[in-house]
Amino acid sequence: MFYLKKRRKQMIALCLSAALSVGSLTAYAATEYWNDASTKPMVETKTPISDNTNWEQWKAGWDNLKTNYEQVALTPGADFSKLNFGWYSKEKTDKAMVRIADNKEMKNAKEFKGTCTEGTVINGVQYYSNKVTADGFKPNNTYYYQVKLNGEWQQAQEYKTGDPDNFSFMFVGDPQIGSSYKQKNAESNGKKLGNDLAARNDSYNWNVTLNKAMEQHPEIDFLVSPGDQVSVKGNEDAKDLKEQEDQYSGYLSASVLRNLPQAVAIGNHDCSSASYQNHFNNPNPFLEESTPTPAGNGYFYSYGNALFIVINANNYNAADHKALIEKAIKENPNAKWRIVVMHQDIYGSGLDHSDSDGIILRTQLTPIFDANDIDVVLQGHDHSYARTYQLTSDGQAHDEFLEYKQDQGGFNHDNFDERFEKDGVFRAYYKSQNLCYNIADKSQGTVVNPEGVFYLTSNSATGSKFYNLIPEQQDYVAARSQNWRPSYSVINITKDSFTVNTYDVETGEAIDSSYTIIKK
Repeated sequence: MFYLKKRRKQMIALCLSAALSVGSLTAYAATEYWNDASTKPMVETKTPISDNTNWEQWKAGWDNLKTNYEQVALTPGADFSKLNFGWYSKEKTDKAMVRIADNKEMKNAKEFKGTCTEGTVINGVQYYSNKVTADGFKPNNTYYYQVKLNGEWQQAQEYKTGDPDNFSFMFVGDPQIGSSYKQKNAESNGKKLGNDLAARNDSYNWNVTLNKAMEQHPEIDFLVSPGDQVSVKGNEDAKDLKEQEDQYSGYLSASVLRNLPQAVAIGNHDCSSASYQNHFNNPNPFLEESTPTPAGNGYFYSYGNALFIVINANNYNAADHKALIEKAIKENPNAKWRIVVMHQDIYGSGLDHSDSDGIILRTQLTPIFDANDIDVVLQGHDHSYARTYQLTSDGQAHDEFLEYKQDQGGFNHDNFDERFEKDGVFRAYYKSQNLCYNIADKSQGTVVNPEGVFYLTSNSATGSKFYNLIPEQQDYVAARSQNWRPSYSVINITKDSFTVNTYDVETGEAIDSSYTIIKK
């Protein structure tokens, strides 16, 4: 299923993080393995072929699918009783509209109104961003919803609620649709795929991952991603933005997402355009963020007794993240579980970022997480799996490397990377400053009332790009894995427990032992 091809990773600035290999001054982390859809054209799932698990049918429909920019994205509401909707339309309306009913015929449906604002221009066509919040949802019920698109009510879709006192969500890493663009497959006649064929390949694999995960674990209530939904930056160049929107179409095409809310962070590949915030109707956006990226802001929501705080870590201004965390906790003081989701892995184990630019936020965020009693941090970025011990700040003052911070909250990778590569003294000093943690608890299996914060880094959910693990496992890492296959985690939260299990997509088998935190 995997096609072997070595390539070098280019250095890119600001939002697109890059890093140097540890133990080498010149080599970058190679993307050696990827998930080639053409080598496994039929995927056996319980869902019908029309649900995007047949490669030949997928290829035949790709040209139409990639330009279907008006697909709906469900996101969690501010709390369990709410559900948010976001979608593009070609027509502008005074009020975006959604209706909710308890029957597929939509009898006695309740209508909810929201906003319709100018969104992205694609191929010269103005699209509008529609956002609506519906409420009144109760536990363990089946509902149906319809969105009004360009003046017409669309087909009713099902939405099932779970149990806020015992729920599960799927944690997936870096779908990064289109990231296999430099690879070659059996159908490309020795040529690199390029953005279009890569998006086709990776979108197909994204559908397979979600279908497989929901079959293997139907208890899943929603999805969490630490960012990098797409690959192309989507800057002001029209062609670049068009390619990014094609990738969003492929990402949102997954039939599972019609019924599954998704809470996604802003990744370094998402952050350069407004398309992210035009597609996703995130609850409680932190508009007070002083140095946001074009993609928008961090946000927060609650689900049962868990508070989820989603940080825009492409903004390197830690004061913004501190303010967001404090605001979220103030508005949810009784939340038993406090979970941060962010893209950059400040405690990961991948060769590409975990020992260089990926830890630039470590010295600043670790004490903030401690001070606010954060329990868990879910992170991505390194396209490899890692699970830490319970970690705390060492309580010491550390260099924040302010000379590499940019005015708009970004980080000057060009200057930093060049110095990190060439200046051995600086490199040693930088690494010493990032030894800013203590290992508070090394217990495995089940831990009760532990000190510190637990960090989990996800591997690629699509296999569009994998990274090697760092040669020497860091002391803070309890377990890690890179088997060159897509994976996902299922996290279950009850009143007293947080449990994570991680699975291989293709086989459904666990790739790591279970880890449970008990809070009494």
